[in-house]
Amino acid sequence: MATEVPHCLIHYTNPHKRPAGVCQTKSCDKPATLQCPTCLQLKLPVARFCSQECFKAEWKEHNSIHKMEKDRLNHLPFPFEYTGSLRPAYVTPMRSVPEHIPKPDYALSGIPMSEQSIRNSSTIKVYSAKDIQGIREACRIGREVLDVAGRAIRVGITTDEIDLIVHEATIARGAYPSPLNYRDFPKSCCTSINEVICHGIPDLRPLQDGDIINIDISAYYKGYHADLNETYCVGNVDEASKKIIKTTYDALEQAISYVRPGTFFREFGDIISKHVEKNGLSVVRSYCGHGIGELFHCPPNIPHYAKNKAIGVCKPGMVFTIEPMINAGVWRDQLWLDDWTSVTQDGKRSAQFEHTILVTETGFEILTARTKDSPPLFWEVASPAASVASPTSVASPIAAPVSSQPTEAADADKKKKKKKKKKKTKSEDGKDEQDDEEDEKDETEEVGK
Repeated sequence: MATEVPHCLIHYTNPHKRPAGVCQTKSCDKPATLQCPTCLQLKLPVARFCSQECFKAEWKEHNSIHKMEKDRLNHLPFPFEYTGSLRPAYVTPMRSVPEHIPKPDYALSGIPMSEQSIRNSSTIKVYSAKDIQGIREACRIGREVLDVAGRAIRVGITTDEIDLIVHEATIARGAYPSPLNYRDFPKSCCTSINEVICHGIPDLRPLQDGDIINIDISAYYKGYHADLNETYCVGNVDEASKKIIKTTYDALEQAISYVRPGTFFREFGDIISKHVEKNGLSVVRSYCGHGIGELFHCPPNIPHYAKNKAIGVCKPGMVFTIEPMINAGVWRDQLWLDDWTSVTQDGKRSAQFEHTILVTETGFEILTARTKDSPPLFWEVASPAASVASPTSVASPIAAPVSSQPTEAADADKKKKKKKKKKKTKSEDGKDEQDDEEDEKDETEEVGK
């Protein structure tokens, strides 16, 4: 029994967006009188042409959709011990970017040479006013694109179609979608569903009622990158999943409130963990926030878990992301065979939110802040009073004073340690937790791999 053709494949059968009844050859405006017989056979949206000559001229490009549909129908998930119910679906070919749009150094090769050249450096760049304005512009575009993608979420849409929306919205603004071909990533955004922690690859799986989905947007504009993401509900979502989403959002907001000159990067993990663990959830340790601007990923690393050993302190002009990934069960992750999709080890759900943040002289500025036009998150729909946007910048400290001493959460942990010493603890799945030495290794991993 043939499966329904995803709506996004219509883009491939009519790539030039020709009007109905007109020949689909780009340079022809004659009425279409012929139908493609292979499209009819495969039950695809039928391509129409005015003559055999136009049909033959377009055949090489048009025939690719036939191959794509055959591959989709024959697609089987790769053999793997999946932790949850999600399975990978068919991934369509990588999209192209117009020649006139400036591109990062990895756009053709897939290798971010500029990042590799500073891989062993711990130097954190302090940006000039001119640089900050460039990053701010990239972040504005990133926010606009994420809002466009967020509005498109509905039951039945595929993540490939969301990726197409993101791709076209990004290039329409003269920007390059940063994930595209970054270390060979095949798509223009990351879409992480249910048990996927991060780096999900958009494919032809339709979203289902009750899913949760994170859309991670990055844009490269005139030499600068932006990075942000949000987690959304699809249709009717259970309360436990909503709790994960709201807890993650609140944890990020609390961490951002501590951004100001003098805050140690290691303190953000204490703040996030305290809120998350209070709600019975866990903080992913395998991925962290990162510096951003001229490079997609660079120092500093911003771990999100408590008692981390991140090096460095906030200074005016620094730009970085905070992007906690919060799990319903254990914090540990597992990587699919596509070498990108990171899922929870126990198959339980995960949520994430991310902002790009500038450290100012007296506080912070959220460069990717939500606007009055951003699609409402589920609690904003339920309670209009809650939809008031949080401040995008703070000119003076609004949280407890931050000193060179460990945070309140870290102090509490020290007291607990004095009462009871442990070398190892048992995780929820019965496996031994890793030693601190392994945790140290975790915080050196960048979100972009």
